[in-house]
Amino acid sequence: MNHLIQSISIPHTNRTIGSEKALISAQEAAGSLKVELSFGFPAQHLADEIRAEIAQATGKNVDLTIRTNIVAHKVQNGIATIKGVKNIIAVASGKGGVGKSTTTANLASAMAKMGARVGVLDADLYGPSQPTMLGVANRQPEQRDNHFIPVTNADGIQVMSIGFLVNPDQAVVWRGPMVSQALQQLLFQSQWDDVDYLFVDLPPGTGDIQLTLSQKIPVTGAIVVTTPQDIALIDARKAIDMFDKVNIDIMGVLENMSVHICSNCGHHEAIFGVDGGKNLAEKLNVPLLGQLPLSLPVREAMDKGAASDLLKQNPSVADIYTQAAFAVALAVADKGRDFSSKFPKIVIE
Repeated sequence: MNHLIQSISIPHTNRTIGSEKALISAQEAAGSLKVELSFGFPAQHLADEIRAEIAQATGKNVDLTIRTNIVAHKVQNGIATIKGVKNIIAVASGKGGVGKSTTTANLASAMAKMGARVGVLDADLYGPSQPTMLGVANRQPEQRDNHFIPVTNADGIQVMSIGFLVNPDQAVVWRGPMVSQALQQLLFQSQWDDVDYLFVDLPPGTGDIQLTLSQKIPVTGAIVVTTPQDIALIDARKAIDMFDKVNIDIMGVLENMSVHICSNCGHHEAIFGVDGGKNLAEKLNVPLLGQLPLSLPVREAMDKGAASDLLKQNPSVADIYTQAAFAVALAVADKGRDFSSKFPKIVIE
């Protein structure tokens, strides 16, 4: 029986239950087969498909339990992981206006629905938008022992942003060192609660915040968001080059606004060009995480702070974000583990 279960493929991957060493137990009880699996990545969204495959392979009714055991993975050399955070995923773009913050909010929402514990750090200090997109703009983080308690939204996503701490109608007029210090305070002085994946929404460009991220913050990997047109691709290449220089792995490229879908007639038109992000990913030999349409429901949901409702009401959009989030989770799981927290600090006197 165990051999049959271990040979079953994990949907949408080239992996099996056996290759992931996921089988914890399989026992017959009360006329059904009780199966317990544990994965190093979120897999709740695959439960129905896995249950059906086990039932077909064994010929039995299946009572399936899926658990996750997500651990910290390798980051830049010499940088220790952060208490309460296992993996940090930077979401970047070379230029503004490509939908990077929208991508961050929806990837985080998709990952949460897959069963992971998720956080979002809004590092776009000059234009924070995550509190609005994730539906917590009217909330304030509590403070405890000189630490902020991130605000938790309806999906259980822990959110921290400068937008909670400054007047939303006032501009943040800070020089680079102040911005870098603020970013570190938002991250290190927040009391994160066992976050599997912390998505960091970066501002456009390759400046002070990005440099602080690479030198001070343990980053597991990065996602680069672009639109298909040549101008955006030029800047996206710069973002990828920046991450290469600071030894941060690129988890993939996500092409946003790949096609416009008319809300009246459903006509598709590639107003920003065709397959720019796909070609960039192929050229750089990194995964293409998805090609997202330019659609009215996405914009409306972000303005209303309804990322969760967007994924419920638009299955085609939800499927793209879910596949992208799952690809990122698999890429993280394939990295070496981080054991820095296991070793004591050595002090020479």
